[in-house]
Amino acid sequence: MSDSERTPLEQQTIALAGVVQTARLVDQISKTGSYPLEFLTPSINSLVEFDISSVEDVFGGIGGVKLGLNNLSSLLATRQADENHDLARYVFAILYLERKFASDSAMMSVVHSRLQHTSFRAEHFANNVNDLCHSVSGIYQDTLSKLKFRIKVNGSAQHLQDPKNADMIRALLLCGIRSAFLWRQVGGRRWRLLVQRKQILRTSQQLSRGFGVV
Repeated sequence: MSDSERTPLEQQTIALAGVVQTARLVDQISKTGSYPLEFLTPSINSLVEFDISSVEDVFGGIGGVKLGLNNLSSLLATRQADENHDLARYVFAILYLERKFASDSAMMSVVHSRLQHTSFRAEHFANNVNDLCHSVSGIYQDTLSKLKFRIKVNGSAQHLQDPKNADMIRALLLCGIRSAFLWRQVGGRRWRLLVQRKQILRTSQQLSRGFGVV
């Protein structure tokens, strides 16, 4: 479905679900060392999707953010923070870091250029998701990790010290930045999360019902 067929709130909700999905994956990998490949792949691939006609195309279709929609609904539906504490913290940290990143045009240019190169390699040499994560992790380390604000990831030392997991986490944080940038492009703002909480929840649930995840 093209953006012209989606309401602005639906577009914002899909992009925000992209942020939430990366946050959930970071949380899961850091604590368990495991991840659902069917959601990791569209999140990682979103970084190398440049020729798109709609928000959902970034994720290979709205099905690519099912996990994000489900978790967004859960976040907005409850005010009990214990269960989703780290998830909520990652989401707002990503939204904040995106603003810092967007204010540095030189860094944005470097990231965009290197992602295009990574996209070329992925297309012509059939890189798998682990190869992409490794490449993107290097981009994150050379750029966003240099900013004063850093996202602290909680989890098991065993899983966090695993190089493969570390690559995935850094790559996913950059995916979150990409989704946050997209969210702002289609009108998303942090204040709307408070003012339009119920509307966003309803939209997220409506989009989720199409997959039977709510």
